[in-house]
Amino acid sequence: MTLAIALGTLTALTGCTTAPPYAPRAALGEMPPQDAVELADGAFDAALEQLPEEVERILEESGVPGAAVAVVQGGELHFAQGFGVRKLGEDAAVDEETVFQIASMSKPIGATVVASQVSAGVVDWSTPVAPLLPGFALADPWVTEHLTVADLYAHRSGLPMAAGDELEDLGYDREYILDHLRSQPLQPFRISYNYANFGMTTGAQAVANAAGVDWATLSERELYGPLHMDSTSSRYEDFLARDNRATLHAKTGDGEFAPLYERTPDAQSPAGGVSSNVVDLAKWMSLVLDDGSFAGEELIAPSALAPAIAPEIATGLPPVPDARAGFYGYGFNVGTQPSGRVTLGHSGAFILGAGTNFQLVPALDLGVVALTNGAPVGAAEAIVSEFLDRVQYGEATRDWLEAYGAALGHYFEPAGDLAGERRPADPAPSRPLTDYAGTWQNPYYGEAVVAVDQASGGLVVRLGNGGTTVLELEPWDGDVFAFEPDGENAPAGSRSSAAFGFGGGSADASEADASDGSAGATMTLNFYDTSGLGTWTR
Repeated sequence: MTLAIALGTLTALTGCTTAPPYAPRAALGEMPPQDAVELADGAFDAALEQLPEEVERILEESGVPGAAVAVVQGGELHFAQGFGVRKLGEDAAVDEETVFQIASMSKPIGATVVASQVSAGVVDWSTPVAPLLPGFALADPWVTEHLTVADLYAHRSGLPMAAGDELEDLGYDREYILDHLRSQPLQPFRISYNYANFGMTTGAQAVANAAGVDWATLSERELYGPLHMDSTSSRYEDFLARDNRATLHAKTGDGEFAPLYERTPDAQSPAGGVSSNVVDLAKWMSLVLDDGSFAGEELIAPSALAPAIAPEIATGLPPVPDARAGFYGYGFNVGTQPSGRVTLGHSGAFILGAGTNFQLVPALDLGVVALTNGAPVGAAEAIVSEFLDRVQYGEATRDWLEAYGAALGHYFEPAGDLAGERRPADPAPSRPLTDYAGTWQNPYYGEAVVAVDQASGGLVVRLGNGGTTVLELEPWDGDVFAFEPDGENAPAGSRSSAAFGFGGGSADASEADASDGSAGATMTLNFYDTSGLGTWTR
């Protein structure tokens, strides 16, 4: 792996998009990792026997309502079982056929779909996307011209982290979001790693356009159908049509789980919109472990799949000299076990109620996947990691639920500049509420309408696709109001400011500006301003 790491680093630093030469795994069979810990006799069977008890314990300790787990090794399914319930308050149990929303585990599955098109000669990883996306642009024309499928699947386009997610929360569709990514400020191209669902979705859409079909159909035709993944889809409506499906469970303010929300991820389907069960995902894991072959049939050329599972960009520098760096391929996390064995994996998380994880250990021809119907508290990762520990070392090396729970805790931290803040003790009075009313324009977020609500008498902002997102503004201090944002990216307790400006001058002059709609009036919604795009003008 040293050569692959060096080549991946060189790609990131030089901007070279040529895939490194592929060496079949069989040709490297005589060169196992020199520091790999040897497996104890019977360790795999013992870990399988212990697995149900581990899962039950982790669900009980975490409070997550349900989970399903599968293990493949040597091309065979060795374990597939459900635990707990599909929905709290109902008796229907999770089984191995229960379909879950798998969130960002969709990314490596989508990368496999892209690899199928590379294998078929429809595209290459180094194919520029702009010619395949009429009208598409990013902020820098040179980057737009040179941006490739690989750049987007490695999160190295320069787009900020989570670019476009806020538009999805506001109800915009994929076409609108991809078209408005041009407004996002860019970081340095090909040397900046920023996880971006809609960056990857852009790459997938380009591939689908090249293939001449929509992404969901392409995924079904090239991957789900050939592998007989009969319960897998990239359409939300298909998930809803399954009788045996798991309900999302969010964390409540008291730390419990409850089925409070639905999550419709079609806009970012290639990055987060797959639904599946562990039996289907076991087939996909076997395909990846066998270099693109399944049940003896080659579905994807190994040379097309290999770049996706190679380290293409570092995801962060080690905090201490003896720590291992993390890497991202094309849709896959690429890491190293303490045993010295390479791992391929990915987690998925919806704050509204899903947590998923899989890991592959190619040196052991082993894969394990865990799907849960609870918000991401580390339960899925703990199930997978504890099983791999028991296979390799005979016992768990740490409390993985506690470790991952701490690592994922930031997902539940309230967002916004006023989160946890108290209103000033002696706030300045606001203007008459009608002074803030009107239609406000923003090139990225679109139109926002501020009005006095007839029922409550308070100020509200309607924004997003069709004005369906309604924010209630509470007086805070003068021309600053407070609101509670909503959506996937606004955990409980989030609070942000809406600051109005009227071009300076006296209050009387400002009120005149507000009443006649003249230029100079601004409204900044801090929660939507992380990239400097959150100011509307009237």
